[in-house]
Amino acid sequence: MMPSISRRLALSTAVLVAAFAPAVASAADVNIYTSRQPELIQPLLDAFTEESGLTTATIFIDKGLEERIAAEGANSPADLIMTVDIGRLDAAKQAGVVQPVEDETLEKNIPEAYRDSEKEWFGLTARGRVVYASKERVDADALTYEELADPKWKGRLCTRSGQHQYNIALIAAYIAHNGEEAAREWVTGLRDNLARRPEGGDRDQAKAIFAGECDVALGNTYYVGKMATNEKEPEQKEWADAIKVIMPTFENGLTHVNISGVALAKNAPNRDNAVKLMEFLSGDEAQKIYAELNYEYPLEPGIEASELVKSFGDLKPDTLPLDEIAKFRTKASEMVDEVGYDNGPQS
Repeated sequence: MMPSISRRLALSTAVLVAAFAPAVASAADVNIYTSRQPELIQPLLDAFTEESGLTTATIFIDKGLEERIAAEGANSPADLIMTVDIGRLDAAKQAGVVQPVEDETLEKNIPEAYRDSEKEWFGLTARGRVVYASKERVDADALTYEELADPKWKGRLCTRSGQHQYNIALIAAYIAHNGEEAAREWVTGLRDNLARRPEGGDRDQAKAIFAGECDVALGNTYYVGKMATNEKEPEQKEWADAIKVIMPTFENGLTHVNISGVALAKNAPNRDNAVKLMEFLSGDEAQKIYAELNYEYPLEPGIEASELVKSFGDLKPDTLPLDEIAKFRTKASEMVDEVGYDNGPQS
């Protein structure tokens, strides 16, 4: 880890404003509404302030982010939206609370597949939707997504809710690749292979593997890095040590990835400052911080993942544009309910 990064992390304190947003508008040069935990992005914001002299303020909004900005209307103090998952970025776009950005730096730093075709959102980092597999009980080192529905995994699969945004994005990608009928059969197969009703988050799936409740699970790559280095809850290191990461693939041999991203708020009062922050987040220093502290894959070409993340194996990202995947989110959600996925395994 670079000395400057560790120093900023040690000095970093989250700027979390829980009251009304207008109180923030006069306090900072860039106001950020985010569904990301503030401690994950504060080191990046500290680095931006150190480089630019511009201050930032963050409001954490886990649910209803788009609704809040829409309700605030033209008086909203929001300059930027920072969130995770193509679903949330697309939801902000569909809600009409963001605006397009024409910017050469963003287009140079962020590959086309990870930004909106109408320039209303931009990816910043990627995370693979991969398989966590028991080191002790799973011999396989390669799997396809399709294989997870094979009856050989019956009673051996754990996942979080099928309606969670990460799983909805994966199912939407499966629809985009294989069509609705094949996707419905696949989701049904996953349901029947479940060891239990879907519950918890991705870390809980690793915990379940450690406890012997299941042998394989779906999870995001960065959680493994967070567990493996968790000094506050050292039991999570045991969960991480119990699993290996397998990069599952579609028929094209590529792995589904999702993103964290940023969008310019529709009525941003500090537009120019906000665009400067967008540019910074897509650039070298911020991308390295993302890689080393959050265990995410940088999107800027030439910036490498952390050594820990590299140890997971070679991630070959699916080339299907994320805004194409987003078109099937609603159908994916309907499919989860149609097959009763969250009710758990059925005979």
